[in-house]
Amino acid sequence: MFKYNKDCEIQNCEPGVTRKILTYTDELMMCEISFEKGAKGNFHSHEHLQITYIAEGSFEFTIDGETKIVNKGDSVYMPSNAEHGVTCLEAGKLVDVFNPMRKDFLD
Repeated sequence: MFKYNKDCEIQNCEPGVTRKILTYTDELMMCEISFEKGAKGNFHSHEHLQITYIAEGSFEFTIDGETKIVNKGDSVYMPSNAEHGVTCLEAGKLVDVFNPMRKDFLD
């Protein structure tokens, strides 16, 4: 029921990008993603629904060809199978929520 951020393992993703898996069930998963300025989340798609909250920083998101800049306090929705990617404009953190959970993150 409770998971402390200090106890979460840091996983390396792309260069300048790390992930912590916070809490999850079979239906839902929350992750904290940290970005250095200029780092990229490469374009990809997945079957999961995804909502991202910008906890810190500034980011340029592209979702199915539409590009917008989002900042601390904003949020973004990625539908199932939407191609998306992100570039970090100002070092920050994203909080990603997935439905269902990302089993591939646990491997």
